[in-house]
Amino acid sequence: MHDLNDVPVEVSPDRTLRVKIIDACGLACSFCHNEGTPVATPGRSGRVSIYLRTNGADFLPGRIAADADFALALAAVRGSLPTNEVHFTGGEPTLHPDLPGLITIARRLGLTVGLTSNGENGAAVLPAAAAAGLDRINLSVFGTTPAELAAVQAPRCASPKLAERKLAALDATIETAATHGIKVSANIVVPDRGHVDRVLRVIERHGRSLVVRMLVSLEDGGASLAAMQDVVDHLGAVPVRRIITAGASDQRVRYRLPDGGTLYAKSIRPVRLPETCADCRFNSPDDCQEGYYGVRLYRAADGPFMVGVCIQRMDLCLSLGEFVMSRRCHEVATFRDDETARLTRLHATTAAACESLPD
Repeated sequence: MHDLNDVPVEVSPDRTLRVKIIDACGLACSFCHNEGTPVATPGRSGRVSIYLRTNGADFLPGRIAADADFALALAAVRGSLPTNEVHFTGGEPTLHPDLPGLITIARRLGLTVGLTSNGENGAAVLPAAAAAGLDRINLSVFGTTPAELAAVQAPRCASPKLAERKLAALDATIETAATHGIKVSANIVVPDRGHVDRVLRVIERHGRSLVVRMLVSLEDGGASLAAMQDVVDHLGAVPVRRIITAGASDQRVRYRLPDGGTLYAKSIRPVRLPETCADCRFNSPDDCQEGYYGVRLYRAADGPFMVGVCIQRMDLCLSLGEFVMSRRCHEVATFRDDETARLTRLHATTAAACESLPD
């Protein structure tokens, strides 16, 4: 086992805006947080958000149109908070009827664009998305067999035949993305040691086509971290860099595999906004599962754009107009700068070593 304290550290300030562009999804994963929002049409699929009963959400998510309102919303966020990337989420963003249009708007504003997808519709839309400027796609991979995928679905989506079609669509998405020059990674939530073999199968099957990123389970971090370490040990992976997002809870370790490939292990730092999180009922190591992860943009159905800072506290959401003028916006901006300065000083001795490492 390698000592991560000896691994060079890269401090990267948070400059990403997550945007929930659509609520619809063709899967109904039992662990989905749905970006904190209620599912707009839960009866059709059995989809729910795992935080629905506790997060105080008071609006339904609407689909974001590729129009002037969206361009103005992105410009307003960028004008109040330094932003260089938008990351489209859902639901399933590849089901959006004008994904290339959304990408075009973001690119015209000088923003890099990524998205998180389950791969169910990528082969159909990624060629046009790539032409519009999509930079990367993070594919959420929940199983390598129909039985594995069906096992984590709500009853209406738990058909092995449906799961088999979804897995075939995922394979087609990976191939299409690679063909069109889109960077591809596979996000795999690793709840416990019972999932180690699943991760190893994904790496064996897709490791040459994409970069695998293991994600800590928000529900059981200790068992999840132990399982990820088992994968690292089994593969003989060597840590080469720690990447810390300053001003958000995201952190990851980059590993080099014996064949020269790359593996990431992503976990959550116990990060809190100094004012907003101070008196929160979830502000404890056991109850706050994601920490402060960053800013999220939504559109309320038949309503305004909304800005949130926590998927467990949707009652903290503000309309976009309120947010850009709020103390919370200033708090986020100041916190980003303060964390970047503090972490850069803390890890200054390893910063030079990072510059010499390949990306």
